[in-house]
Amino acid sequence: MSVKGDAVTASGTGHVDGERLRDRIAVELARARARTTLLTEVVDDADLMRQHSPLMSPLVWDLAHVGNQEELWLVRDVGGREPVRCDIDELYDAFKQPRRDRPALPLLPPAEARAYLGTVRDKVHDLLDAVAFTDRPLVADGFAFGMIVQHEQQHDETMLATHQLRSGPAVLHAPSPPEPSVRVGGEVLVPAGEFTMGTDTDPWALDNERPAHRVDLPAYVIDAAPVTNGEFAAFIAEDGYGDQRWWSPAGWAHRLREGLEAPMHWRRDGDEWSYQRFGRWGRVRADEPVVHVCFYEAQAYAAWAGKRLPTEAEWEKAARWDPATGRSRRYPWGDDDPTEAHANLGQRHLRPAPVGAYPAGVSPLGVHQLIGDVWEWTSSTFDGHPGFTAFPYREYSEVFFGGDYRVLRGGSFGTDRSACRGTFRNWDYPIRRQIFSGFRCARDARPDESYR
Repeated sequence: MSVKGDAVTASGTGHVDGERLRDRIAVELARARARTTLLTEVVDDADLMRQHSPLMSPLVWDLAHVGNQEELWLVRDVGGREPVRCDIDELYDAFKQPRRDRPALPLLPPAEARAYLGTVRDKVHDLLDAVAFTDRPLVADGFAFGMIVQHEQQHDETMLATHQLRSGPAVLHAPSPPEPSVRVGGEVLVPAGEFTMGTDTDPWALDNERPAHRVDLPAYVIDAAPVTNGEFAAFIAEDGYGDQRWWSPAGWAHRLREGLEAPMHWRRDGDEWSYQRFGRWGRVRADEPVVHVCFYEAQAYAAWAGKRLPTEAEWEKAARWDPATGRSRRYPWGDDDPTEAHANLGQRHLRPAPVGAYPAGVSPLGVHQLIGDVWEWTSSTFDGHPGFTAFPYREYSEVFFGGDYRVLRGGSFGTDRSACRGTFRNWDYPIRRQIFSGFRCARDARPDESYR
């Protein structure tokens, strides 16, 4: 057996292996719950019940929803236990209850929601002591538990985005990210050829990350770092928002309709820009990756810069492919889970780190900060990999296929390591920018640059 943080693998046949897997699951469940608790206890009950934006749920909905999913999958399905609160299933069904309508629902008040989560978790710990990890695919290698860990951490990131939208005094605090220790800039050539995209081996990888398959790409060039605030400010200064040439028809229509003039949360501050984050205003730092831009803004910047957004496959090859061995790694730096030296993840800092802050996280080709800091828009629409099979339910991925959503990769400063790896795929509507989204650019390699 090997235990690499979230990537827990086990045959499930040995007592020691099973116990180590149980211990790891318990740690990951507790880690996710500690973050949920922090995000929901720093505000009062009225704040928890309030909807801070029609784009987001009241925090108390997310709180009970993570407990309901844990009950559905672990208590009822894996454990075969009696329901705790089957009367609330419909209230916390994300497909039946649009976000804008959730404040009007008879939601569990905060104290009742917390008690519900505690009851569910007690039952999960009880069944975890007895579950056999070889019974069926849902529990092999602890998958169902890993799925619930990732689900809770994903909602924690959603709640963090809600905190960014709330008004009032600051309630979240974190140290600043590290300062740059290397100079990073320019572009990196990715040579033509095949690489392995997706995974068949990561035990907690979700269905849309599977199966592993070979992809052959022509040579291309990708930015060594995400686009920074300073670079994006130059686009604004050259009337990038006012020049229709850089925008797609859909993007231009959206820009006009919404009156977009700068990234979300920016405002003019004399000749400079300020940015509000989590209740505090400060000057925009030029060397930080730009965040809170939608796909259309990213696409327009790339056109203005004479480039384009990378495809999802281009992003993943730059992040995972090792030219020395020809294999695809779990992460840019290798197969080991992220540490504080590798990437800005897990709400450890409440902002993207400046470019050059994580040299230990660089890819073999020399591409920096592919994991953490900001989710990166790609040009690809969301669909299944060749040979995709929905597991364990269609509503996790398959119902979102079809072209309405664009893929984002790499995770943000608000993404937990359990829900971020080189194969992990995020998706959202191209108009969304309340998420922690940024981007980097790419372009086709010129004949004098390309080689196989």
